Amino acid sequence: MSTEGENKFNFSEEEEPKVTGETTTPPTDVKGLWQGFKVFLYELLDIRQDVDKDQTIQDIIKDIPFKGATAWILVCSIFVASIGLNANSTAVVIGAMLISPLMGPILGMGMSIAINDIYTLRKSLINFGVMVFLSVLTAFLFFKFFPLQTDSSELLARTKPDIRDVLIAFFGGLALIIARTKKGTIASVIFGVAIATALMPPLCTVGFGLAKGGAQGLKYAGGAMYLFIINTIFIGLATFLVLKVLRFPMLKYANSAKRKRISQLASVVALAVMIPAVWTFWNVLQSSNTERDYNLFVEKIEKNPKVWLQRRKEDLDITNKKIFLHFNGEVSPVLEAQYKSDLKNYENIKDFELEVFGNENRSVDKISEALERAYKDLDQKELVIQGLENQITELKQEVLVLKNQLGSKATQESEDYVAFSIVAKNAKIKYADLRQFGFAKMLNSNDFIKVDTIPVAAVKWNPQLSDSIQTLREQELHAWLRKELNLDTLIIERIEKK
Repeated sequence: MSTEGENKFNFSEEEEPKVTGETTTPPTDVKGLWQGFKVFLYELLDIRQDVDKDQTIQDIIKDIPFKGATAWILVCSIFVASIGLNANSTAVVIGAMLISPLMGPILGMGMSIAINDIYTLRKSLINFGVMVFLSVLTAFLFFKFFPLQTDSSELLARTKPDIRDVLIAFFGGLALIIARTKKGTIASVIFGVAIATALMPPLCTVGFGLAKGGAQGLKYAGGAMYLFIINTIFIGLATFLVLKVLRFPMLKYANSAKRKRISQLASVVALAVMIPAVWTFWNVLQSSNTERDYNLFVEKIEKNPKVWLQRRKEDLDITNKKIFLHFNGEVSPVLEAQYKSDLKNYENIKDFELEVFGNENRSVDKISEALERAYKDLDQKELVIQGLENQITELKQEVLVLKNQLGSKATQESEDYVAFSIVAKNAKIKYADLRQFGFAKMLNSNDFIKVDTIPVAAVKWNPQLSDSIQTLREQELHAWLRKELNLDTLIIERIEKK
């Protein structure tokens, strides 16, 4: 007879397996497998078994004060981080983050709200304020008196937070507090979170912005302080949530009225932290989505090889809901209308106002100036960019053709003779979607007695354009040709698609 644990399957008389000749097939215990799987998941993900609550509270409280050696370590780490940011050295910045003691008061704030410890909360807030002031002051003095000041990429990277910074701060804070609550704290996790959440560089960038001064400097300082606030809020929020999930004991007070008052105060503070956290997350998410749609919109325009778009940092104005497009060349009203229509296809920027700016048509003189600038750039650079070489070749050919055609026009005897090649070339420059162009004078008679000569232009457009857009462009071409050729009448005929 089998004992419990020796036999994997238990059968009643009704469930006894039937013997069919050679093999016996036991029924599958699906319920037992599911229970085993749930136990496995519970043991895999449960973090409460290794929690040392008393030691965790003591360790966090011990790291809150900024006195003596801790304050000097903070000052030294700020100097190291400022030098690294100024030198654009990622390795130096990482080293400064590892030695910085910035995390203590932030964890203290999250913990004190979770356990209703108003005294630790007050202590954490005071030390947090001292930490921020001392850090910003140190960075300000460094950048103010250091002779070499550059807007390095390491500095600028901390001036414009996005949704990824929010997620890094929150999940980094979760990893940090989980590591701190475990018996035998995982030091590598603490170091990794210190690098990932990057509390030190934003404060250094705030000091840099204040030292730089002006509108640009204040913009840097504001963006960096915003990033630091995001990191602080979401690290503290992660600490609060984890300690609540782990059911850390609430601090008890002898006076019941005082206990109730402190509990209410802690709840208000927790709510005050949650509201800006949610608002910050939503605001940064919306900003990130807007920038994503803007980049997709601009990239689609840049894929057209017939336009030359010049990107600028200030072209996206989220505050005033405006987008600016600057082109090196003329932009027709039809093309501008098409861009405004395409903008409606992007959810987060469809309500933005689009302003398009373009230069006048490039004349022979402008082409020559561009050629001279290209030659100067080639003289100043050691490496020749292949794309620039191709552009110079095209410009040289275009200048030569235009000069020859302009010179030949001066020698023409007949005033009625139309320099077709010049007109065709200019038409192609002005209307990029023009595929074929013809011009002739047609003999015409309405009463079959009197014969008139009528100029006729035959055109063929890019087949991808709709009929309505082709009609609009034909109207523009009609007005331009009449002015260019000094004609009273002109007929535009479209070459039908084959």
